[in-house]
Amino acid sequence: MERTAWHDLTTEETLDPGLPICDPHHHLWHGGPRNRERYLLDELLRDLGSGHNIVSTVFMDCVSMYRKDGPVEMRPIGETEFVNGVAAMSASGQYGPTRIAAGIVSWADLKLGAAVAPVLEAHIAASSRFRGVRYATTWDGNPAETQVFAPAPKGLLFDRTFREGLACLERYKLSYDAWMLFHQLTDLVELARAMPGLNIILGHIGGLVGIGPYASRHDEVFQTWKRNVADVAKCPNVTIKIGGIGMPRHGFGWHERDKPPSSAEMAKVFEPYYAHCIEQYGAERCMFESNYPVDGVSASYHLIWNTFKRLAKDCSASERAALFHDTATRVYRLGGN
Repeated sequence: MERTAWHDLTTEETLDPGLPICDPHHHLWHGGPRNRERYLLDELLRDLGSGHNIVSTVFMDCVSMYRKDGPVEMRPIGETEFVNGVAAMSASGQYGPTRIAAGIVSWADLKLGAAVAPVLEAHIAASSRFRGVRYATTWDGNPAETQVFAPAPKGLLFDRTFREGLACLERYKLSYDAWMLFHQLTDLVELARAMPGLNIILGHIGGLVGIGPYASRHDEVFQTWKRNVADVAKCPNVTIKIGGIGMPRHGFGWHERDKPPSSAEMAKVFEPYYAHCIEQYGAERCMFESNYPVDGVSASYHLIWNTFKRLAKDCSASERAALFHDTATRVYRLGGN
């Protein structure tokens, strides 16, 4: 069944439709390395118009529209150029009120060490909206079974040259979006302590895994995740994104159903993870993320934000403002929101 038709099998009224939202994690792509289905401006506008008050967004790297030619290290600049064009279209006001890609997070090869500086300068020159780099360091002993399609070297965060690359991010006042699995979070603790001036954003609630060798070890994984997430929270330069709830890697199995789960069901399952993040980081260091269109395999954009609103129903007005908008706009330096 085509995805949008499957989404339409579970529909709901929009909860708290006036609440301002900054979506700090979505992609734009067409084809690419995995021949991904089209998700460009038209598809994003369809989701942004589904009922929630999305006032701004942050684009997140996804190997999209890299340059075909030129020095290999400079080819990712094409992604920033591409997304900046979409952002400029949005800024015209002809495509609705949302400031799409008000912040752009792309990719640069941090393994270049200090030599990554010209690449970062090229990103900055390509767009005043460029805010930082995401670099996945995901590693697992069973990559195929845990859907780690391009595993990084084990322990990459300890690599001296890689840290020189991260130091360049700090020097240019750029953020580092960290993407790793739950059992790697102790590495992030060491990095955050060693580089307290680096603005680190931890994606997808710290990389839960509930498939492959972890499918029968739910309680063990949960306890390890809780401990590691709490240790990272002790580092004040780290904020965390609460999302990625639809990724099959988490093991919830929603993508295998005849129709999508309701937001109430998703909220009930996800509540222990959300509650622990809020307890450890506080709302001022947490932000909800759609992770779209990746999470679309399990639920519509509309239902995902309804899920987050259910999770935050007992929060104060200031906490809700932080979770849905203020943390993201502060951390990504969006301004004007």
